[in-house]
Amino acid sequence: MLVLGIDPGMAIMGYGLVREEGDNLQAVDYGVLTTPAGAPVSERLSILYHGLLELINRYQPEEMAIELFVARNLRSALLVGQARGVAILTAATHGLPVYEYSPMQVKQSVAGYGKGSKEQMQQMVKLQLCLERIPRPDDAADALGLAICHFSRRHLANMLQPD
Repeated sequence: MLVLGIDPGMAIMGYGLVREEGDNLQAVDYGVLTTPAGAPVSERLSILYHGLLELINRYQPEEMAIELFVARNLRSALLVGQARGVAILTAATHGLPVYEYSPMQVKQSVAGYGKGSKEQMQQMVKLQLCLERIPRPDDAADALGLAICHFSRRHLANMLQPD
């Protein structure tokens, strides 16, 4: 199974594609989609949409995991919310189920402690995916963490289902 993790943002949207093969997780691709700060919001959303569309068409992921956003201020909440909406709509129009996780859920699943530091979580992403270094920028590492979290949550849900 291939999962597309998304760390939403208007200026920088992190993505990470993780494949599960047996008991192993493998990073297929990761990076960021960026938009120019001075561009109109409609143009920036279009850039994100087309970037996500290209990723979905190229890799054919089966599910998407996206971060729930906790707002620090109204302006950033609005911009991130719009970027999240584009990501969710892009996935939905291509038949991808979308799963949402809080930053605390991601840290708990990846690093074993929901209140751990971002650095701890990123180090565990590196270890769990057998990468040579922590993925950069941080948004890409966070997106990979979302995909890892999704696999962890799926396995837990399967174990808890009655036979």
